[in-house]
Amino acid sequence: MPAEPNFPALELKNFYFSYPGPDAFSLQLPDFQLAVGQHLFIRGVSGSGKTTLLNLLSGIHAISRGEISIHGQLFQPQTAARRDLIRARDIGVVFQQLNLIGYLSVLDNVLLAAEFAGHSSDSKRPRAQMLLSALGLEENLWQQQAVQLSVGQQQRVAIARALLNEPALLIADEPTSALDADNRDAFIRLMLNEADRCGTTVLFVSHDTALAHYFHWQLQMDALAAGVRPLSQNINGTEGAVCC
Repeated sequence: MPAEPNFPALELKNFYFSYPGPDAFSLQLPDFQLAVGQHLFIRGVSGSGKTTLLNLLSGIHAISRGEISIHGQLFQPQTAARRDLIRARDIGVVFQQLNLIGYLSVLDNVLLAAEFAGHSSDSKRPRAQMLLSALGLEENLWQQQAVQLSVGQQQRVAIARALLNEPALLIADEPTSALDADNRDAFIRLMLNEADRCGTTVLFVSHDTALAHYFHWQLQMDALAAGVRPLSQNINGTEGAVCC
């Protein structure tokens, strides 16, 4: 089910991370919350720590101190196995390289998210089919190998996979870096539209400041102490498909 509004989608308390060594790179964030359905643009140049931050928020790396909660559940500190389970059930990720399994069918690529979360493929099949249809992928494509699709079609598969388990949080890691402006904007509109339909909070990471106007909130990697701040200009950019 979509995240319930009685808990923040994401909450950080006394968040701090540092690599080993006296002069090592570190990240420190003030306490903050992201509400259910809130969309955040995280901006920063290469080397500013964007990927490290995502790895911490998605539980791939353990924080040095503090707490991260996802939809009211303590996510960090937790054991690696517990983080893996929460991530599979409550966090969707759209990677820069998409990470589809080329020899698997479109439908099976989406259903992988169910298996990772401990659900049966059969129980999630109707939702996977609904998402693919909503994202404009016709039924005659569902059994094609992912490698046979265009890049734009593969991106839609990646969105469907990320939203299959109706996550509280969707993390998008530079997913538009290889696209031209028209395809980039179409992708963002589609992703945010589907997230809105599911009540999913979005963290979108990019160095491209031209994309910020799609979002209401921003976090700048070179000014983390300022925390999450509203953007003065934004557009909805969401239209079309049915999700949840």
